[in-house]
Amino acid sequence: MKNGVVIVGAGHAGVQAAASLREEGYDGPVILIGDESELPYHKPPLSKTFIKDPNAKPQPLRGEAFYSGSAIDYRPGVRIEAIDAGARRLDLSGGGSLAFDHLVLATGARPRLLKLQGSELSGVGSLRSLADARLIREFSAQSEDVVILGGGFIGLEIAATLRAAGRNVTVVEAVDRLLGRAVAPVIASHVRQRLEAIGVRILTGTTVAGLEGEGGRVSAAITSGGERLPAQMVIIGIGVVPNVELAESAGIAIANGIRVDQQMRSSVPDILAIGDAASYRHWFTGADVRLESVQNATDQARLAARTILNHADAYSAVPWFWSDIGDMKLQMVGLTSGGDSHVVLGDLAENKFSIYHYAGSRLLGIESVNRPGDHMLGRKMLGAGFSPTPQAVAGGPDALKAALAAFQEEPARAAG
Repeated sequence: MKNGVVIVGAGHAGVQAAASLREEGYDGPVILIGDESELPYHKPPLSKTFIKDPNAKPQPLRGEAFYSGSAIDYRPGVRIEAIDAGARRLDLSGGGSLAFDHLVLATGARPRLLKLQGSELSGVGSLRSLADARLIREFSAQSEDVVILGGGFIGLEIAATLRAAGRNVTVVEAVDRLLGRAVAPVIASHVRQRLEAIGVRILTGTTVAGLEGEGGRVSAAITSGGERLPAQMVIIGIGVVPNVELAESAGIAIANGIRVDQQMRSSVPDILAIGDAASYRHWFTGADVRLESVQNATDQARLAARTILNHADAYSAVPWFWSDIGDMKLQMVGLTSGGDSHVVLGDLAENKFSIYHYAGSRLLGIESVNRPGDHMLGRKMLGAGFSPTPQAVAGGPDALKAALAAFQEEPARAAG
């Protein structure tokens, strides 16, 4: 294995894959390729502290010394033109090629484009990269009015951040509630109430027909109903598209992402895919999914490293997510699609509650607002395959901990 492992993409997934290869004892070449010129950085802070604080710096995923100290050849600012899967070779932009024994595609996703009159105006953009965040920070300092298209996590995080910084913020969402299928309706309603209480205007069931500009810069968004929303900045947050073009051109199977098996192998076994661009059959639900989370990216990266080293582990990490929106820390564990009942624990009025979602008697997942203990306990329960009864949930955290402990003791008794 003289050519080693090449990792394309230097986000959370790619950096973790490089680190895990070394942690697992891989001693061949490891080359990490990123198309940005920055040292790889944490993305979650970009929609919060970074865009409101002119002095905030990006937070590196690893210090610069990590890469040289771990013999990881990090190559920033490099773009891949094509993958030759048969020859195990990458064609680089600007000429040249790079051979590999294993290739890990951690290509991530990009913001979904919105075909809108005026979208080319200055002050209109999306948030995915550090460069995007810098532009938003620059434009927000010059803006009194901001319109955000899309009521998903990123849009709402930015809305809360910019409202706290004194901007007039309007969120425009095409469907009839915030956060789409991401959370239960009761969570979505609670988030809307808290945001409106701090002065964020929210328009649901509304679209934008076009943007107006003055002197080349956006000045207003015009809704489909004809309302003119003043805006010196418009942020488009209507979801993302997985970056699959390189893989698809190489003949690798695609299905709402780069299709992988339970060891993260693509349809070409020496080429693996991880993170936001990878789709797979999820062990927990039995459904095909493509998850966009730091947890999923890093856990898949760890498994991919083990696969390259000939371990046969199947992906079995419990999925969890989080979002900080104003004074709400939302934490989600499990996948709740298909639920038919739920139990609420805590107090919505106090902005501290959790929703336990069930399909029959099976616990699918927990959504929490400012109850981190519930979230952590939920990760333990789902990881152990334990579904507490709704009565145990109603008994509160102590009852749940006792029920989990009893469940975990059963195998020991049976073995004894």
